[in-house]
Amino acid sequence: MDTATRFRQTVISWAAGDGDTPAPAEAGAARELAADLSLRTVVLVEGVSDRAAVEALAERQGRTLSAEGVVVVPLGGATSITRYLRLLGPDGLDVRPAGLCDAAEQRFFRQGLERTGFGTAPATGDLEALGFFTCHADLEDELIRALGTDGVQQVIDDQGDLRTFRLFQRQPAQRERTVEAQLRRFMGTIGGRKEHYARALTQALDPAHLPGPLDGLLSHI
Repeated sequence: MDTATRFRQTVISWAAGDGDTPAPAEAGAARELAADLSLRTVVLVEGVSDRAAVEALAERQGRTLSAEGVVVVPLGGATSITRYLRLLGPDGLDVRPAGLCDAAEQRFFRQGLERTGFGTAPATGDLEALGFFTCHADLEDELIRALGTDGVQQVIDDQGDLRTFRLFQRQPAQRERTVEAQLRRFMGTIGGRKEHYARALTQALDPAHLPGPLDGLLSHI
């Protein structure tokens, strides 16, 4: 297990501790790993599929985030943002936060940043000034719009799942839905598929037509 992975797992365990004060052992281990990485930024994203997309785009750009002192950490849900931000503040790791959020979850990120002293963001666009970039619905929606439905279905075909998707489209609950909605639902029907396709779709993106939030985040960090 590499240092970045160990750091990520340690921080997740640290954030899961009871109360606002983490266990000294976890805090100490996280600080040691952060020092080993020369950590400067922790990118907070809502789930593992977001992490997969961020890392995949960085790889396409020839970047190794851990070598740059950057680690992507999934929150497991937007409501955990304040707890994680506390760990990154001056009483914790004292590093810069950045991240992605969904439009519907902005309020949690805005409140968390304010409560932990990372800045006030009274207006939607101001989150970008604090290093957090907003997806219109979610990252899957951004990727589908960037590639187009035909482009996404080509990726699904390349992954050997097109027949499965066609069968999925014929299900009674899916027949009246748009192709965009069908694609988004298909990604989440089986454990691990959402993460897999976040990476595959990102790898298929035209570098000249990247989703704004993902491109903005990678440029920021």
